[in-house]
Amino acid sequence: MLQRARIMDIPNSRSAHVAPTPKSGGVAIVMTFCLGCIVIFTVAERIVIRQAYFHGFLFSALLIAIVSLYDDIKNKPFVFKLVTQFVAVGVVLASGLLVDQIALPVVGLVGLGWLSLPVSFLWIVGLTNAFNFMDGLDGLAGGVAAISGAFFCYITFSQGSTFVYITSYAIVSGALGFLVYNWHPAKVFMGDVGSAFLGFVFAVLAIIAARYDSSHTSFLVMPLLLLNFIFDTFFTFVRRLMCGERVVDAHRAHLYQLCNRLGLSHKAVCFVQYGMCVTQGLGAVWMVNIPGAERMLVFLPFLLFQAVYAFFVIRRARAMRLL
Repeated sequence: MLQRARIMDIPNSRSAHVAPTPKSGGVAIVMTFCLGCIVIFTVAERIVIRQAYFHGFLFSALLIAIVSLYDDIKNKPFVFKLVTQFVAVGVVLASGLLVDQIALPVVGLVGLGWLSLPVSFLWIVGLTNAFNFMDGLDGLAGGVAAISGAFFCYITFSQGSTFVYITSYAIVSGALGFLVYNWHPAKVFMGDVGSAFLGFVFAVLAIIAARYDSSHTSFLVMPLLLLNFIFDTFFTFVRRLMCGERVVDAHRAHLYQLCNRLGLSHKAVCFVQYGMCVTQGLGAVWMVNIPGAERMLVFLPFLLFQAVYAFFVIRRARAMRLL
């Protein structure tokens, strides 16, 4: 169907594939998500979060998906996607979904006050783009979505979740079904309609789980589950900014891309990232059983690992004159 509709990814100098490949396979993930929401709304209405939150979440997620699909077809500039994300996040914030408090070591629980708006905005936009930027190798984004989503599903369910647990289950089901066709060599790519959508949904689900779902799962769980994606995106952005590069231009300088260009196969890079996700997932399971603000200290060994990993990848890439 994607071939007939001419939604194809044509290889260029930055591509990791060599033959034209259908993209926008992420539509299947969006449809599975919608099916889950329909089930929640019609069959299990008692577990739906407040209607203003539910409608804001659903409308903004679908807005991201629809505009991203349009971008997959028309290849619009990054600014176009960014404006759409701003509108979608504005809908979420207007509906009342906010990160309004955070637990800090020593200090304890801190109310963010007016800072809740910029913090929530940066979190959602940041994770949306991080997932989008990390969708550059066969099976990478889909596999990470399935693993991280499965851990989030388990953690929220164990803490008494209703809405977030079922929504996460729908996301995992869609990601696994898509991964069958996206495993290297991929028959279809996820496209922005899948990657941007997943990042957005995970970001908003983290907020809902923390304050608006019956589980009241720590907001820190999602940043830990997706730390490898967040670190790679942030590190690459800062490194390119310090090198005077145009950060909005397309490139092949993410850590995972450099690993692939250094000789690791698609599958090897994916398994390395999957291993990070599993380890982070186990860390998140451990973290939610730690009382109070000390939970944030769990990030330290994972951040240290990511820093060492980045150091060796960058050093090797420079030695091979890839940077």
